[in-house]
Amino acid sequence: MIDTVSNGIGEGEERIRLEVEDGLALLTLCRPDQLNGWSWESTRQLGLLADRIRFDPSVRAVLLRAEGRAFCAGIDVSAPGGAITGESAAERTRNYYEGIRWVHERFAVLSRLPQPVIAAVQGYCLGFGFELALMADIRIAAEDAVFALPEARLGVAVDAGGDLRIAREAGAGWAKFLALTGRRIDSATAERLHLVQLVVPGADLDATARALAAEIAANAPLAVQGIKRAVDSYADAALPAALDKVAMTAALTLTSEDSREGYGAKAARREPRFRGA
Repeated sequence: MIDTVSNGIGEGEERIRLEVEDGLALLTLCRPDQLNGWSWESTRQLGLLADRIRFDPSVRAVLLRAEGRAFCAGIDVSAPGGAITGESAAERTRNYYEGIRWVHERFAVLSRLPQPVIAAVQGYCLGFGFELALMADIRIAAEDAVFALPEARLGVAVDAGGDLRIAREAGAGWAKFLALTGRRIDSATAERLHLVQLVVPGADLDATARALAAEIAANAPLAVQGIKRAVDSYADAALPAALDKVAMTAALTLTSEDSREGYGAKAARREPRFRGA
């Protein structure tokens, strides 16, 4: 039985769809025509739906997935309300800092769910998309999946803690290598770095992820949730303080001239000329 959860989101504004099926919550990024590009509204909807999952006693595991040929290709720069304003550079920086802290809080609603979260990743998984996948407890990737944190190439910091989570999973050296270069890696490399746990043919991705989620959901809920809490408390001990530094660095870079140059250069398909300002 599938129950499509009414979420109060306006028609045509849905970025993420929630369905509950046989003990599983299916969270689906549902804007394939925009490669599931991320926005402030996506973040709001994620927090709203994750809160609903948290208090649904019928949900024992969560499957995070996406429609189309990409999991999430990063920020949707065309989304309304994308830029934060202020009367001065200081006010804009403060406003970005609070905005990024709000994003961290909404993402934490997902990552701190009592139920385990399994991410099924195909195609592009870039920037915010990669950071979202890293919020999951277990990641399964299709063979065509491509991962990257390209923010430094645009003149901004990695702003949702993806580099910190890579450091946790793969080590500080790999976190710096990927975040400082912006290089893309394939699913085989991601598996070797322990950033994904399984790689499967694209045609098998959904069935494999569902089967794993169902396997976990069949186990004793109190034991499953206790195991998740214990591992997370060990693995994420230093995360809150580090995320606050991330928020400030993101705010400073998002209001910098280098950020304007980076996005402008990308739009013009030329190499950026960064000045450190």
